[in-house]
Amino acid sequence: MSQALARAWYEGRAWPLLLAPLSLLFALVTALRHVLYRSGLLRVTHLPVPVIVVGNISVGGTGKTPLTEALVTALRARGFHPGVVSRGYGGRAPYHPLRLTPDMGPEVVGDEPAMLFRRTGVPLVVDPLRARGAAHLLASGDCDVILCDDGLQHLALARDIEIAVVDGARGFGNGWLLPAGPLREPVRRLHSVDHVVVNGEGAPWPDALRMRLVAQPWQPLTPDSGGVPPAPGSRVHAVAGIGNPGRFFDMMRAQGFDVVEHAFPDHHVYTAADLAFNDTLPVVMTEKDGVKCRTLSCSRGWVVPVRAELPAEFLDRLTGQISALARMKTNAG
Repeated sequence: MSQALARAWYEGRAWPLLLAPLSLLFALVTALRHVLYRSGLLRVTHLPVPVIVVGNISVGGTGKTPLTEALVTALRARGFHPGVVSRGYGGRAPYHPLRLTPDMGPEVVGDEPAMLFRRTGVPLVVDPLRARGAAHLLASGDCDVILCDDGLQHLALARDIEIAVVDGARGFGNGWLLPAGPLREPVRRLHSVDHVVVNGEGAPWPDALRMRLVAQPWQPLTPDSGGVPPAPGSRVHAVAGIGNPGRFFDMMRAQGFDVVEHAFPDHHVYTAADLAFNDTLPVVMTEKDGVKCRTLSCSRGWVVPVRAELPAEFLDRLTGQISALARMKTNAG
C-alpha cells in the first residue's frame, strides 16, 4: 500500500476519488462473495470448537495482533487452551499449513505471527486459507478454542464470534472502499459483528469497547545493545513499519522524547542501511519491527513493546460466551 495514498485517504484529499469506479467494482465483488457464502454455493468450514475472528474493515494496522494477544492471555487465565491461525503476510513459508516452531523467523512466517508466537508461545499456524489452517491446528489436539488473527473477510471459515477493531484516531478515513478509500467492507458491516473495539481515543463508532495500548519496559534490540534505555527528553530515531506509524511516534512523544520520525511501509523488510543513521542517537522501534531487525547490526537499538488493556467485564463476558459455545458444540457432537 502506497504511503501517499494512505495519507490521502485519511487527510481528506480529493484525488483518490478518481479511483471511485474501481471502488464500485470492488463493492460488487464483495457483496457477491457474501451472497455466495450465505447461499452455500461456496463451501464454509465449521469446526467443533468455538472460533473467534479478530479483524477490521480497513487496511493498515488497527491493533488486531495486540488484541489477539490479550485474548490469548485472558483465555488461558480462565482455563482455556487457545490456538491462533494467521495468514502469515510477508512470510515465505515453504508450505501451508505451517505450524510455528521457535526457530522460525519473520522471513518465513511473517512479522505479526512471529511477534505473537515469541510473546506467548501459543500454538500458531500460518496459512492463507484460514479454514485449512484452523483445521490443521485443531488436529493437533491441544486447542479448545481458535482465534483467527485478521480474518474478518475470510468467509470460508465459519465463525462464532466476530470482533472488529477500529483505529480511534483515523476512523474510516474518507469512507470509501478500496482503492478510492481504505475500507475493505462498508462501514455498515460493523452492525453485524459481535463486538466493535476502538483502539485509542476518538469515537468513530457508538457504544464501542475501548482498548488502550500501553507501552511496556524497553528491551534491547540485540544482545550487544545493552546499557540503559535513553531517558525522557532525549532525542531518538523512531522507526515504524506498521499500518499507522504516527501512533508509535505520538506514543514516543507522549513519553517525553524528541522524535526523529522514520516511517516505513507496513510489513517492510529491513536492511542494515535502513538503520544506519549518521549520528549516535538511540534507535527505537515497535516490537513488530524489532522481530525483523534483531539480526541487523544496530547496537543502539531498542524495542518498545505494547500491551492491550481492555475492560475486565468485557473479557469476562466474552469468555462466558465462549464457554457456552463450547458446551453447545460438545453436546451437538
